[in-house]
Amino acid sequence: MTTGTPRLSIGKPIGQIEGRAKVSGRAQYAAGLLLPGMLWGKTLRSPYPHALISRIDTTRARALPGVHAVITGHDLPPTLYGRRMLDMPVLARDRVRFVGERVAVVAADTPDIATQALNLIEVDYEEMPAVFTPLESMKPGAPRIHGDVAVYQGHRDPVSALPNVLSVVERVKGNIEQGFRESDVVFEHSFTTQLQHQVYLEPHASVVRIENDGRIHVWMSNKSPYAARSQLAALVGVPEEQVLVHLTHVGGDFGAKGSLMDTPLCYYLAKATGRPVKMVMSYVEELMAGNPPTSGALTFKTGVKKDGALWAWDARCVWNTGAYGAFLPIPTVNVAGGMQAAGSYRIPHVKIESLCAYTNTVPRGHMRSPGSPQVCFAVESHIDMIAAAMGIDPLEFRLRNALREGDETPVGGALQDVRSHETLEAAAKAAGWGTPKAGPHVGRGIGFYDRHVGSGQSSVVLTVDAEGQATLVTVAPDTGTGSHTIFQQIVAEELQLPLSDVHVVAGDTDSVLNDGGVGGSRVTHVTGQATLRADQAARAILARAAADALNMNAADMRLENGSFVGIDSSQRVSFAEAARRAAERAGGVVTVPITHDGGSTVGITSFCAQIAEVEVDPETGQVKVKKFVSAHDVGTILNPIGHQGQIEGGIIQGLGFATSEELLMEDGRISNLHLGEYKVPTMKDIPELITVLVQNPSGPVPYQGKAIGEVGNCPVAGAIANAVYDAVGVRITDLPITAEKVYRALREKERGR
Repeated sequence: MTTGTPRLSIGKPIGQIEGRAKVSGRAQYAAGLLLPGMLWGKTLRSPYPHALISRIDTTRARALPGVHAVITGHDLPPTLYGRRMLDMPVLARDRVRFVGERVAVVAADTPDIATQALNLIEVDYEEMPAVFTPLESMKPGAPRIHGDVAVYQGHRDPVSALPNVLSVVERVKGNIEQGFRESDVVFEHSFTTQLQHQVYLEPHASVVRIENDGRIHVWMSNKSPYAARSQLAALVGVPEEQVLVHLTHVGGDFGAKGSLMDTPLCYYLAKATGRPVKMVMSYVEELMAGNPPTSGALTFKTGVKKDGALWAWDARCVWNTGAYGAFLPIPTVNVAGGMQAAGSYRIPHVKIESLCAYTNTVPRGHMRSPGSPQVCFAVESHIDMIAAAMGIDPLEFRLRNALREGDETPVGGALQDVRSHETLEAAAKAAGWGTPKAGPHVGRGIGFYDRHVGSGQSSVVLTVDAEGQATLVTVAPDTGTGSHTIFQQIVAEELQLPLSDVHVVAGDTDSVLNDGGVGGSRVTHVTGQATLRADQAARAILARAAADALNMNAADMRLENGSFVGIDSSQRVSFAEAARRAAERAGGVVTVPITHDGGSTVGITSFCAQIAEVEVDPETGQVKVKKFVSAHDVGTILNPIGHQGQIEGGIIQGLGFATSEELLMEDGRISNLHLGEYKVPTMKDIPELITVLVQNPSGPVPYQGKAIGEVGNCPVAGAIANAVYDAVGVRITDLPITAEKVYRALREKERGR
């Protein structure tokens, strides 16, 4: 698009392109798919956290009318699967490692018959000692959950000498011993975070059909179709091209929909029966055996100069990975947020150690900036505790230590266009920081965070037909974030078309070359840039067709007000006419396939400063978040509705993480297996929300945008914890911050403890 031309679609508040299909019930989800002859699969799960399987008898289940297949681990090849590290069996063979692990699977005519069959399967277990927290599992003599982890495909060195540790990542900057020697005062604090669930509306669902020629068709609630294709093909031993993953709508993700989950079971049942098989997890199964985010035990030791300068920072993050590491997608098989365990601050001497440890609990996965909400809660609480001990205002302490232009990050490497101070000051101004508070038990607290812009590879195919209709085919699923709407806006902007003439089609894994999937704040950047490049290439093809019609040079043509115009503005060819001519030359339709590699975006970040205002009832410990200010360092906003939705949705997720959400566990068993008991925030819990945008178009996203999807949820818990301390003088270091914890802390404070 020509620089300076008024924008037609970008920056406009446009509703989601798939909205009509969703509200009318026409949107196709995996759970709603019906195929001729389809069977239903159901899973028998372990009731024990750690046990040997001594006997499985499926005789009665196989004899039940309507049952077509019963499969146990010994009916399958002894292969393991996972996203990066392959350490998880499709079905347990000789041992179960967590409550809810799959032991057997049934395919039947109806879900009810399948459930009846499960009740007829007899399993004898021999219970074994179990361990449920990572700190316990790492102690000498702790029960061994796995053998030598180095034998697992995808494991990365080094191998820890500590029991049950599957991965260790360490980052060092400067000299940590020297840093502590040069510090005037040293602080050490520890924090813990809880087991949470992503609470998407749509549970995991899979459908598999195998054709007579061996082609495997898959429909699944999954955000990474190409990765799923690769994982399934490797597991069952076929070429990737033999697996065709069809896109369906994804009813919420938040990091959880990147695993195969029940898809391998559907494949093996379909292979055994010769019929399509569908499996849909119940929400009891989701809460018991999904892939919730990692919980952590985090300890920080920090050296500070007399003037308040952070000088040395030693962080240790120990993550509960559960019984398997199969759901951790990053190459190090660790938790990405662990490397942010020194926050957004200028510190010359830093050491960060991030360890993942097995436990006999549900295997962990990811949730919206994996590890960062946990780390940010601990970092921002620690920062406030240091500021209080040194008698420095929390805002002033952050302003003294926040990253500036030219500074190295805590783990090394410089950022560009740093707007940390502007963002902090904008939040403080909007929140009335330093002004009188409305009541004796009202407090304000700050949370601060920065998030990189994700990268990766994405492919699209853009076509323009003879009528001038544009269609973009993508295999990047829209998980509810509105990404397909953004793609539509980019096409409409670049080709100067009305939105009604632009169509976005969800393809399959035969449609385009590749796509890295949804996650890591990457989609609008990477798939957006692929879309932009496809638009530019298509526009050039149409410009040549228009130039030929006018006997002109294509380089002299420009797209203006829906027509290709020459040097003399009276010489013009309508977009529709240019499309017709170009389509005729191309044999019916102009087709532009593009693959874009996002490259490195390490130095590009988005800062977020949040200030919570809370009121605490000193008699009950009840915390009410009254007002919440969120200031964001942003680039060009492509769609204000979607952008604001990401901010407010993130804040509300962070509110649940901070104050109420927790999967309660007793001896490895989840005890609140119902969303009515899980305590997700409702409309009544949402405070007044104030958004401040510190805008500077300088990002790598098309039109110089920046990431927003994984920014707003991360500082929330730290801001609320700090506000609670400001209100009543008690510090909660283990999430969530419940009324019971605040009440106990207040009573202990009264007793002088």
